[in-house]
Amino acid sequence: MTQKSLSPRAWAELALLALIWGGIFLSVRVALDEIGVATVVAHRVFWAALILWGVVLVRGLEIPKGWRTWGAFLMMGVLNNALPYALMAWGQLHIESGLTSILNAATALFGVAVAAAVFRDERLTARRVAGVAIGFAGVVLAIGPEALLRFDLRSLGQIAVLGGAFSYALAGAWGRKTLSHLPPLTAAAGMLTGAALFAVPAAFWLDGVPQASLAPKTFAALAYAAVIGTAFAYLLYFRVLAMAGSGNLLLTTLLIPPVAILLGAWVLDETLPPRALAGFLVLAAGLAILDGRVLRMARRPQHPRP
Repeated sequence: MTQKSLSPRAWAELALLALIWGGIFLSVRVALDEIGVATVVAHRVFWAALILWGVVLVRGLEIPKGWRTWGAFLMMGVLNNALPYALMAWGQLHIESGLTSILNAATALFGVAVAAAVFRDERLTARRVAGVAIGFAGVVLAIGPEALLRFDLRSLGQIAVLGGAFSYALAGAWGRKTLSHLPPLTAAAGMLTGAALFAVPAAFWLDGVPQASLAPKTFAALAYAAVIGTAFAYLLYFRVLAMAGSGNLLLTTLLIPPVAILLGAWVLDETLPPRALAGFLVLAAGLAILDGRVLRMARRPQHPRP
């Protein structure tokens, strides 16, 4: 299957999406200074769901009514939003936001493995096996092999983020099996509603009644995470998907960590060890092999110019 060529507009919107999602890690970390993990997740999915349902109504899309579809929304909301958002937010309490973004990039690797196990048309080829193996080597290098041998808060934080990435991969398979018949915008609004049905009660139970008197920076961080980083990002995601195709969306996985690393260093004074940066480069190489276009360019015959 050939990938679509990227127009300048598609490149610009792809870069904007990576910039927005790269900023998520910073905004969540800022919000966690004042409120709990469950409350951050609840704010993010609740307000984003309201915004997306408003867009669904404005566009005149049909609202699903079947109980099977809403059951699929609930499961999708847990796998794609409530659970990974919570695991990654908790992980950020113990590791740098830049490292969180690097480990989040393992989503693409888990996604290939899960899809191969679930779908017959997603079998692992030699190129995919090589890409996944190299990518996971990069993940191990980024977290440090010693983290696999001990269980302190830092290593548990890294494992939590990887658990969130694996949950995203499971969500991809679940969404394909149960929600592919729906318009993408409706599916996004539905799954965020499913996530909110879990996240809002969890926030009241774990963190108590949400505070109204928060610092301005906390309000700004929550607004960014919910409105820009989730609701608007989903709308932009589907625009880029239509213009560039699903294969090119893998490029966002490569673009997000540099954004998050730079923002973490600039705003939070975070510094990542050289090992983590080297791990990201190896991970990026694995993702590039999965993407395939670099190998196709290398195999393309070079015709001498007249």
